[in-house]
Amino acid sequence: MCQLLGVKRHGYYSYMRRRLNQQVDPNRNEKVSLVREIVIGSDFTYGSRRVCKAMGACGFPITRNKARRLMNAAGVAVKQRKKYKVTTNSNHKKPVYDNVLDRQFKVEAPDQAYVSDITYIWTQEGWLYLAVVIDLFSRKVVSWSLGKRMTAGLVCDALTMAVWQRCPPPGLIVHSDQGSQYASHDYRNLIKKNQFIGSMSPKGNCWDNAVAESFFGTLKQERVQWRNYQTRQAALTDIRDYIVMHYNEKRLHSYIGYVSPNDFERACKQIKKVA
Repeated sequence: MCQLLGVKRHGYYSYMRRRLNQQVDPNRNEKVSLVREIVIGSDFTYGSRRVCKAMGACGFPITRNKARRLMNAAGVAVKQRKKYKVTTNSNHKKPVYDNVLDRQFKVEAPDQAYVSDITYIWTQEGWLYLAVVIDLFSRKVVSWSLGKRMTAGLVCDALTMAVWQRCPPPGLIVHSDQGSQYASHDYRNLIKKNQFIGSMSPKGNCWDNAVAESFFGTLKQERVQWRNYQTRQAALTDIRDYIVMHYNEKRLHSYIGYVSPNDFERACKQIKKVA
């Protein structure tokens, strides 16, 4: 039969073994259902890599190829991502900080280095501007601020929220681009008042603030581009939900070993207590 159909014998027997393995897996239906729940729970943003990690955390260790097959069987797929363009306004004559961070994105403890940036989101009422502050240790969005205008108050509010929630020590590095909001008198006073160390990327170099840029890309690709916000309030509520309930609490982050930022910080605190 193999000769007649032009099929190699080892290929035929390999197919039979795979088919037999699929038939004897008593948990296949459970795995398919679980994969469907994982992908739907991620708002269709988890591909095979994160599905693989999530299944392992649920007690079903599988390979990426197996994750792809289970996703196909479950009839679920990741959303197609659109291109994301980053822009900033650094055409001003205000004083700027040196690049103290210098792409040292790996830090050994929380509240040692933060990165901050601004992006904008379209609503039917007009633009909504978002400023975030991210801890490089856990990649957690520790604070954010949303407003109708892209002013110095927007970035000051975001950093002030971080101070209230985290109480970071003096010497904390706070990195941003050279946008006029970050070079403002109010923002520089806030840095000085808390004895932080200001740091800024060189003009036109987005790679020096890549962690913040990456978060905005993820936010827009996984949530914003799939929404049609009728009001700024609707956008504010949805973005806050994404940051608090999904990104910080549930989303598996590749940099920290495919756990969520909150779980990563909780695990580190537990290790310190034991030590």
